[in-house]
Amino acid sequence: MLILNKIIESLPYEKPFLFVDELKSVTEDFIEGCYTFKKDEFFYEGHFKEQAVTPGVILTECCAQIGLVCLGIYLLKGNKETNGDFQVALTSCDMQFLLPVYPMETVTVKSRKLFFRFNKLKCEIKMYNQQAQLVCKGVLSGMLKKKDI
Repeated sequence: MLILNKIIESLPYEKPFLFVDELKSVTEDFIEGCYTFKKDEFFYEGHFKEQAVTPGVILTECCAQIGLVCLGIYLLKGNKETNGDFQVALTSCDMQFLLPVYPMETVTVKSRKLFFRFNKLKCEIKMYNQQAQLVCKGVLSGMLKKKDI
């Protein structure tokens, strides 16, 4: 559990742009975590007048933070390549959106590593709602590297 908390502490994000509440498990090939979209999130204002819906770009960001960046931090720290001083960049994204996510919904992100080499991480990512229904899925890639000091 301590390592899971350390991963979250190492993220280069903070509120209001942090979309990781908890990590449930991590291995060299898999990570699972969750986030609850609060009703007062900044992006709900004006995003559909009748019923606020979480924008797809925010769902993608949540998937990337949990499924790509958190897993990347674990892989880098496991390889002793960094002490937390790293840079991260999303390099490609292919997402499909299947169901809406509303305020006060908790989602679970599950990510499976496809490859990690030359500091490029590519993952197959799926997001589920509280009813275990698939909300979105896709393949995300990113670069993680030690900061040049």
